[in-house]
Amino acid sequence: MRIARFSIDGNVAFGAVEGDKQDELVLDIIKGIPFTDYELSGTKVPLSKVRLLPPVLPSKIVAFGRNYGEHARELGNEVPDAPFAFFKPSTSVIGPGDEIQYPPFSQELHHEAELAVVIGRMCREVPRERVKDVIFGYTCANDVTARDVQKREKQWARAKGFDTSCPLGPWVETDLDLERAGDLTIQLTVNGEQRQLGRTSEMIHSIEDLVVNISEAMTLLPGDVILTGTPAGVGPLHVGDEVAVTIEGIGTLTNKVVKRG
Repeated sequence: MRIARFSIDGNVAFGAVEGDKQDELVLDIIKGIPFTDYELSGTKVPLSKVRLLPPVLPSKIVAFGRNYGEHARELGNEVPDAPFAFFKPSTSVIGPGDEIQYPPFSQELHHEAELAVVIGRMCREVPRERVKDVIFGYTCANDVTARDVQKREKQWARAKGFDTSCPLGPWVETDLDLERAGDLTIQLTVNGEQRQLGRTSEMIHSIEDLVVNISEAMTLLPGDVILTGTPAGVGPLHVGDEVAVTIEGIGTLTNKVVKRG
């Protein structure tokens, strides 16, 4: 099931996305929130009549860097032996169609297409065999990075945590199992030109590895997001660019880059 979060007539709700053709998609409004027992209301609205929002509002985004060997090498970095985590704040999150604001303190903004794991229940110290039980679903992400700032500052808080640096969406796909999620095509285009193309099977550390690793250290809450790394091909974004992340079995997340006003 594809679960979207949306706004209509000033109200925010969750809905199940139904249909196959983009211009015929409808939302069956959910009673309650999808992280608990919920029902479909039967009240349906066309997707074209709503504004899609970020599919979740995470308390934290845990991102794992250098989890694709070719990406690590293209930036001149060694491939880490263990998962390498950093944080993006909740204030970095935007949704499909929202604008990525080029930060004024950077002159080298880069795109990074990523598979995002959405946590479905509060958990800590998750054993490998239980990882599938704590995952709500998967969505597309763009770990937008001020590369020049990342290179000159030891901490990545500003380079990867600035406002609008974490587009998520367009919805959460809940029907992918772990095995399938571990081998999906992931690609990114800028103004229709392909920049990144890879498969999630190229990850050095699997989804299970990442969930086990971070849950050893901290409690994960419903709606928290884990970014699993980006394949090779990262590169510059400029004001006016339209960037789209497409992941097999999930959908396409599209955003435009603008100058921060």
